[in-house]
Amino acid sequence: MNVYAPLPASVTAECPVNSHNEWDPLEEIIVGRLEGSTIPSDHPVVTCNIPGMAARAQALAAGFRFPKFMIEPAQEELDNFIKVLESLGVKVTRPEPFNHKAKFSTPYWSSRGFCNSCPRDSMLVIGDEILETPMAWPCRYFETHSYRPILKEYFRRGARWTSAPKPQLTDELFDPNFKLPEKGEPIRYILTEFEPVFDAADFFRCGRDIFVTRSNVTNAMGVDWLRRHLGDGYRIHEIKSRCPNPMHIDTTILPLGPGKILINPEYIDPDELPDILKKWDILVAPEPDPIEDRILKITSMCGKWLSMNILMVDEKRMIVDPHHTKMMRQVEKWGFEPIPVPFLHYAAFGGAFHCATLDVRRRGTLERYF
Repeated sequence: MNVYAPLPASVTAECPVNSHNEWDPLEEIIVGRLEGSTIPSDHPVVTCNIPGMAARAQALAAGFRFPKFMIEPAQEELDNFIKVLESLGVKVTRPEPFNHKAKFSTPYWSSRGFCNSCPRDSMLVIGDEILETPMAWPCRYFETHSYRPILKEYFRRGARWTSAPKPQLTDELFDPNFKLPEKGEPIRYILTEFEPVFDAADFFRCGRDIFVTRSNVTNAMGVDWLRRHLGDGYRIHEIKSRCPNPMHIDTTILPLGPGKILINPEYIDPDELPDILKKWDILVAPEPDPIEDRILKITSMCGKWLSMNILMVDEKRMIVDPHHTKMMRQVEKWGFEPIPVPFLHYAAFGGAFHCATLDVRRRGTLERYF
């Protein structure tokens, strides 16, 4: 079978936003940009989530533009990724270029920006609603502004557009005594419960059931805010992660289709999964293929399990980085069709395929899978 065959034509719904899970046939997606990317301003909530060498480099270069030697190969990969999506019949929407080096402030603090590499973090799609999230990194405070033309257009065409309460991000939100837990120690978080904060990438959707991991950017108050906002039509379940510096669920656990869940064996104990997930096929991700390139090791903002950061085109096809040959072989054994797309250099900007995108419309309806 030709894995690049376009998706079948479908009737376009009046509302442009319609996505209930991670696997229905993909019709429209927002893909991030790298123009104007700036190294994140220094802050404890930023450095606690970046791997060692990259964290030290970030602290020294905070507020400066990303250098060309990092942007150019990542941009080449991004352009190719977009071409692959379009060849599959997926409509690709992009945010406007933005000058993230511009300084901004609130009455409590000042910062420079970051980039638009990962729309998955700042916006959450639930059905026909697109929700701007209250992110904990100060440098990302105004990140959704470059998406506003898209959001306005979706709103004009019938989508619901919501923004969670804008956080103050004062010192009260961050534990001044926070230290990363050593191996074997209980997981702890830099966030207090001063106000609700969360990144959308700490959640995944399975119809009327939504799953979340607490992290260094998502606190219990943030989870509770979303639970109350969505109301009785949805259930939110917390998943325990053993990641020592948790940030975003999509390198820890991710559904690949109804009845199939991919887990990171280092971070997830299957016995501690919510009972409803224990009834699904639990697919254990293979050990990631090591990345030997010294520059990629130093510049990556992500851990080794980025091999799990895949994008489902439908229940059968998924986009995977060909460097991760073990993952490619394993998903084939599970009956999926991997579409190989190189993307390793994008890790310097915070992620891979799932992070770099926001699936706005998938062909499907709201279901209960449990």
